[in-house]
Amino acid sequence: MPRIKVSANRHPSPKSFSAVLLAGGESRRMGRDKATLHWRGRPLWEWQIEKLRALHPEEIFLSARSDVPWRPVDVELLRDVPPSRGPLSGLAAALASIETDHLFALAVDMPSVTTENLRTLCSLVTKGIGMIPTIDGKAEPLGAIYPKEAGAVFQEALRGDNFSLQPLVRKLIALNMLREMPISDQARDFYKSINEPADLN
Repeated sequence: MPRIKVSANRHPSPKSFSAVLLAGGESRRMGRDKATLHWRGRPLWEWQIEKLRALHPEEIFLSARSDVPWRPVDVELLRDVPPSRGPLSGLAAALASIETDHLFALAVDMPSVTTENLRTLCSLVTKGIGMIPTIDGKAEPLGAIYPKEAGAVFQEALRGDNFSLQPLVRKLIALNMLREMPISDQARDFYKSINEPADLN
């Protein structure tokens, strides 16, 4: 099926980017698919897709274990190449698929992050360099922007035996492919994940 573009731009700008909604987790602690959980009256996936659309990406992907009935028609499904290595696999697949310079990755279970915060990240990227939020020195890799060139580093990590994103992010920072954006105390709640039923309150 031909790829459906979200934007009408035919010639991506130097800061053009795609977006991926990461919704491939097993949701073990929640006990059900987190993407369809209602938060403030709407399902989580709807909140997050709306935020990504507001950034006007060239294309939007959904990283999931299988296709889902709620996937919008203009959002392309990306399945992990087995064996799945969690978010590492989803990000690797997305970076290999984009036709733009950057990839904005957003987890489906992080609904408190604001569109304004995401726009700030977008405004700070430069050619070949993405942005990653950090809280007390710890990176938030599921709410970050990666340059397409980072795809090779992700593929290398998939061939290894450590599938954690933290050391991979540190490598990208050392390679000058990512820059850190420290998050203030007032904004750190934006990056809280919904993992258990109590987190919905």
